[in-house]
Amino acid sequence: MTPRVLTSVLAGEPIDGDEERPDVNPSDLSDVVAVSSIAGPAVARAAVTAAADALPSWSRSTPWQRAEVLDRAGTEIFARADELGDLLAREEGKTYPEARAEVVRAGQILKYFSGVALQPHGQALDSVRPGIEVTVTREPVGVVSVITPWNFPIAIPAWKIAPALAFGNTVVFKPADLVPASAWELVDILIRAGLPAGALNLVLGRGSQVGPVLTGDPAVDAVTFTGSVATGQGILTAGAGSGTKVQLELGGKNPLVVTGKADLRVAVECAMQGGFGSTGQRCTASSILVVTDDVHDAFVAAMTERMTHWRVGDARAEGTDMGPVVDAGQYAQDRRYLDVARAEGADIIGGDEVDAGASGHYLSPALALGTSMADTINREEVFGPVMSVVRVADYDGALEAANAGTMNLSAGIVTTSLAEAAHFRRNSRAGMVMVNLPTAGVDFHVPFGGRGESSHGPREQGTAAVDFFTTSKTSYTAPGSP
Repeated sequence: MTPRVLTSVLAGEPIDGDEERPDVNPSDLSDVVAVSSIAGPAVARAAVTAAADALPSWSRSTPWQRAEVLDRAGTEIFARADELGDLLAREEGKTYPEARAEVVRAGQILKYFSGVALQPHGQALDSVRPGIEVTVTREPVGVVSVITPWNFPIAIPAWKIAPALAFGNTVVFKPADLVPASAWELVDILIRAGLPAGALNLVLGRGSQVGPVLTGDPAVDAVTFTGSVATGQGILTAGAGSGTKVQLELGGKNPLVVTGKADLRVAVECAMQGGFGSTGQRCTASSILVVTDDVHDAFVAAMTERMTHWRVGDARAEGTDMGPVVDAGQYAQDRRYLDVARAEGADIIGGDEVDAGASGHYLSPALALGTSMADTINREEVFGPVMSVVRVADYDGALEAANAGTMNLSAGIVTTSLAEAAHFRRNSRAGMVMVNLPTAGVDFHVPFGGRGESSHGPREQGTAAVDFFTTSKTSYTAPGSP
């Protein structure tokens, strides 16, 4: 069957690009999911213009209109969860259960923000001057560029686009090149749910070509980006020069502390799910296992045993625990970091090419033993099914190691000690802290974000979304003349 061709969508109309790029299934490289019609800067500029033209009407729509659109879209996503989950697993490579759960999460996000659209977000205050009324209102920030990564191809776009639309902004959306089909489906669902022309526009293009337009066009009022630290820093610099509002979610180098007071079974499961779930390709993944000396050997032995039963294979096959790495470039990066770790003195368990019965980017889960916090593998984000182990003397040493990084998104501890748990929660420098849970796995109704190089600007999701997607206006009113 000939793969369908996906185009950009501007003001509700399909727009062809200048070249075509295949969307390849990483579980089976002979399977082309779709073909992207790649747009250039001219299409990106037209998309920004379409969003700017739609802004006056959409920004003055009623909360009920905006809520209805998001609610209808969420309902359709729920109804199509099996189909969309299969597409996502085929396109990105995470297992079908993970993919379907992500689709459901996107529907939950849309439903949540349909409710947020109906909530009051202003204040009525008494002035310090007699007879004067003060009101503080929240207004849309304007045209928002949404730029998303490939690892969560429907959930991350949903948690940016939903609040943007809920608060009356218009959107230009550029998904990652590797996952156009999931993005196209989300946009199509939202448009058919009742969005007016131009309120949401899709640009399928390379970041190097369309990115400067989406982050630098004078008509763009805000940019929300999830991706690499280097790219995010470039967007921040450009935004500072133009006064554009910028929100960044960047890298994560996340420690999971295991102390001698941990339940070993819980510790191993937290590490496996946090580090190897979604093939380790998430910014909240457990990258560094910080283990105290008294439990180190037993923990490593239990982890090694558990890893031998971790099934790597086709993302859509029943019983698969971990799908393929997303593409050849990421596969090569994972292997390179393992080679560097080995050269710096680490012992590597796993990290081997896997023959899964089909051509694909299959890598077995890997554990680097005998590493220190100064090693490359513990300072840079690998973004694959690769974890390292750092052995420390005690809890104090574990806390010091956990706080030693610069990409402080998520941190976890496994312990049965209430004192250790409470102390870690208070003294961790991460933006999110997990106790007896994997470092990955967050709720949609609470703030998401990190510290250091990991994040910039207001937090994403939940009640925090109002801070980025609206701007505050304070109005003073005196009584009219008698």
